[in-house]
Amino acid sequence: MKVFLLSDNTDTLTGLRFAGVEGEVVHERDEVLRELRRLSSDPEIGILLITELLAEKVKEEVDNLKLSRSLPVIVEIPDRHGSRRPADFLTRYIRESVGLKI
Repeated sequence: MKVFLLSDNTDTLTGLRFAGVEGEVVHERDEVLRELRRLSSDPEIGILLITELLAEKVKEEVDNLKLSRSLPVIVEIPDRHGSRRPADFLTRYIRESVGLKI
């Protein structure tokens, strides 16, 4: 199985290419949707990395793919500018999911 990256900038793609990850740079919502459909139907792709900015553009579609399919595993990653999520994202997620305050 392969890892593939959908990125909104070439710097992130270049960095992950050093680790052997193939990828593509896309910018527009329709391009992202087209590539998501293509990559999610490719049996060779096991992990699909997508930058947080692109995932925000197609949030509903990414969430549907995560819930309806076991492969590829879709992982949202920060780009070269850092994470777009708040600093307490993980603790808030646990608190909302489990109901425990950490």
